[in-house]
Amino acid sequence: MTPVRLDKGEFADHIEQRLKTFMLRCVQVFRALPQSYDAQHFGKQLIRSSSSSAANYRAVRRARSQNEFFAKISIVVEELDESLFWLEMLIFTDILSEDRLSSLIDEGYQVLKILSKSRSHTGKS
Repeated sequence: MTPVRLDKGEFADHIEQRLKTFMLRCVQVFRALPQSYDAQHFGKQLIRSSSSSAANYRAVRRARSQNEFFAKISIVVEELDESLFWLEMLIFTDILSEDRLSSLIDEGYQVLKILSKSRSHTGKS
């Protein structure tokens, strides 16, 4: 099967949709959490970081220069990585099972890899 090549706009639309879907899935995880302090704390951090990654990607798409693009995509990468940290903490603390979160974590790492590669193509180190 030949991979489909997307133009720059289609690629950006695709990544934006994946980030929004990732955020929505994180919201659903939060809604299913127990009411314990630790679960709610981790869940609120997850909501904050996943929504920040999706919102900041919109700013990436409107960057006026390579420097601005690099700075904004760096924020998206950082917030998405933080989201993955909070998901992993939900597993590490036995609040949720790895089975419950594995596909969401996998999706997060896939998008993180794509965005990290996009950032490295700006010529910054």
